Amino acid sequence: MKQRILLVDDEPDFAQGLARLIATGFPDVETRVAASGAQAIERLSALPTGLMLTDLRMPGMDGQQLLGQALAIAPNLTVIMLTGHGSVESAVAALKAGAYDFLTKPIERDALFRAVAKGLERDRLLGENRSLRQAANRSELARTLVGEGAAMRRLKDSMTAVAASDYTVLIHGESGTGKELVAHSIHNLSPRAGQSFVTVNCPAIPEQLLESELFGHVKGAFTGAEKSRRGLFVSASGGTILLDEIGDIPMTVQTKLLRVLQEHEVRPVGSSETVKVDVRILASTNQDLEARIKSGEFRQDLFYRLNVLGITTPPLRDRREDIPLLAAHFLAQACAEMRLPPKSLGPEALVCLAERPWRGNVRELQNFVRRLAVFCPGAQIELSHLRLAEGGAPAAPDESERLAPYKQAKAQVLDDFTRCYVHRVLDLSGGNVSEAARISGIERVSLQKIIKRLGGAAAE
Repeated sequence: MKQRILLVDDEPDFAQGLARLIATGFPDVETRVAASGAQAIERLSALPTGLMLTDLRMPGMDGQQLLGQALAIAPNLTVIMLTGHGSVESAVAALKAGAYDFLTKPIERDALFRAVAKGLERDRLLGENRSLRQAANRSELARTLVGEGAAMRRLKDSMTAVAASDYTVLIHGESGTGKELVAHSIHNLSPRAGQSFVTVNCPAIPEQLLESELFGHVKGAFTGAEKSRRGLFVSASGGTILLDEIGDIPMTVQTKLLRVLQEHEVRPVGSSETVKVDVRILASTNQDLEARIKSGEFRQDLFYRLNVLGITTPPLRDRREDIPLLAAHFLAQACAEMRLPPKSLGPEALVCLAERPWRGNVRELQNFVRRLAVFCPGAQIELSHLRLAEGGAPAAPDESERLAPYKQAKAQVLDDFTRCYVHRVLDLSGGNVSEAARISGIERVSLQKIIKRLGGAAAE
């Protein structure tokens, strides 16, 4: 990316002269000029800029104020302050506030070129570091989240973006879509990656114990509390905590959780003192929290605190192009877990897998592929093994394990394909035969005959 320099000074002639001088020494760098702090903020917001030289004393927004606002917009911006001899102390204060260097007026050519060269080199190194981090993030996501379709690309982009901040994230998605895996990946991509990652399965903990599990308790706080215990928030301090299925926590715990989000502190059960915690909170749910707010089952203020950043994990039906990749990944994983020789999926089996509804999403696909690995004795999984994994009777194999006659094998493949296709089209049409006929391009009467032959029934 081309490097850019922004010159900020309320004296236009001085700024333009400085720009021309810089252009003679750095002809490949784009140099722009701003006549005020406010105009500089507009320039920085419009285009990525690596180096800014700004006068310290300007009417309106001075250089010190501009420094703070500029670094808020572009934290990696390199800033060189320009000041008169009598304002060196102010320039030193600017260095402490985040400026990279300062130059005194009148500016000498050699000193200017040295400062600009160092500033551009810093900008280049920071850019290389950003590129390396982004490449590492993409590599990490490629290893943990299988899929290259549009829905998965959007999810990975969102995860990379939210991982860089420390804000609370609400992960929403249907059961089996990998919400916990997404949360763990966000933690691994974040600056807290080397610290603890604690998962709390909220519905699995009885209501009377959930508060103690989260916030801890002191000795004697309740019957059976024979010693003090620090809660999961304290255990996760410095790292990340995932509140899995947050929609199921009771209202009493919701109130105390809101305090944690607001004050960054917890109060153990039975204690009058609070404990400060430094923890990033991720939450996940498969429920409509806004509907639960309307029914009085979830606090609205807690929802807004949790939903600072939101991510939705796509259901498998919205990423069917990823099913072959996922199936192959899970098959290799299952074979490794059971210490079996590698297996592959035949093309007909892959087509059938891709056409199934997968209401249990990725988790259902993973479990089904595990069953396929068990029921397939050979190196390639065929349609007959799908029937076995579903619990149906297998086709009777020849004792010598020879292939079935061509016509018989072809008929079986066509039958399996038809069954998969009809199930899929009826699923899409909600069981309406007329709509299914329209989608499939098959005459309604013909489709009814196929359904009857397969032994199925559909509602109008």
